[in-house]
Amino acid sequence: MTKAPLAAYPALRLRRLRQADWVRRLVRETVLTPADLIWSMVVHEGEGTIPVASMPGISRLSVKDCAAAAKEAKALGIPAIAVFPHIDGAKKDAAGTLALDPDGVVARAVKAMKDAAPEVGIMCDVALDPFTTHGHDGIIEGGKVVNDATIEQLVAQGLMQARAGCDILAPSDMMDGRCGALRRALEAEGLQDVMIMSYAAKYASAFYGPYREAIGSGKLGTGGVENPADKKTYQMDPANHAEALREVALDIAEGADMVMVKPGLPYLDIVRQVVDAFSLPTFAFQVSGEYAMLMAAAQNGWLDEDRAILESLGAFKRAGAAGIISYFAPRAARMLGA
Repeated sequence: MTKAPLAAYPALRLRRLRQADWVRRLVRETVLTPADLIWSMVVHEGEGTIPVASMPGISRLSVKDCAAAAKEAKALGIPAIAVFPHIDGAKKDAAGTLALDPDGVVARAVKAMKDAAPEVGIMCDVALDPFTTHGHDGIIEGGKVVNDATIEQLVAQGLMQARAGCDILAPSDMMDGRCGALRRALEAEGLQDVMIMSYAAKYASAFYGPYREAIGSGKLGTGGVENPADKKTYQMDPANHAEALREVALDIAEGADMVMVKPGLPYLDIVRQVVDAFSLPTFAFQVSGEYAMLMAAAQNGWLDEDRAILESLGAFKRAGAAGIISYFAPRAARMLGA
């Protein structure tokens, strides 16, 4: 495509296209709508809502509240919900056995939301960390998180979620080969329509802290593991970008339908590179730490809260993301629909 040569001032005055709201809207290059959002929410096993201290405005929801949220998502035009569990610490074990429970809180929440609003897609986190006593995403043997034994547990977890009615499995563990194992298992079970959105480029980030409080794994237990306070042996080094493209390519080859970059705003360069390199829907996760930073600044009067929320979400679209997983989803959808 041939680009028109730029004229010089005063023939060219770029401010002409900014002088009124109607023309700004007319020439806007990136448009954010509720259809771009996936609502991230945390479900707990009890009744009512439980506020998350590090995430003002966010609460753990009961299964009943999740069903009501699904109806709200439908009314707001939000196409999908990503559900994450908070598990009672007394019920956890080293292998994350409760992750496989077909009568557990995840399965009940999925069923309740699909019954309440079948038109809303449900995405489930395929990972063991909410269910393990040590807080890591896999099975520990000899002081290390082992890959293949973890995949076996993840496949069983994913099949349980799919049978409960989950539409999208989202493996967030960063074990090698898990997408292929999940895809083969789904095909073998006649669940070929269940989608996989891979956490393909998930970084060992400092921005996950509030989420760990929300799901009850804020402090990783030792479990005999070296450096238990981080997940650097399986999540990606924040310094790397070429590695992200390799991870994405492998997950696509193994059967991922969509891919994700996590965290979001600090990794917009990765989002752009993945979008440019692959013809596959690419999503970004605006994680708990990003949410907490914006809310803390706004509550101190340092940011215009509503403008900052929409501007941050718009940045993902500008970078090329097909959509954004965010705790701001319902609030943003209400603003966008106003």
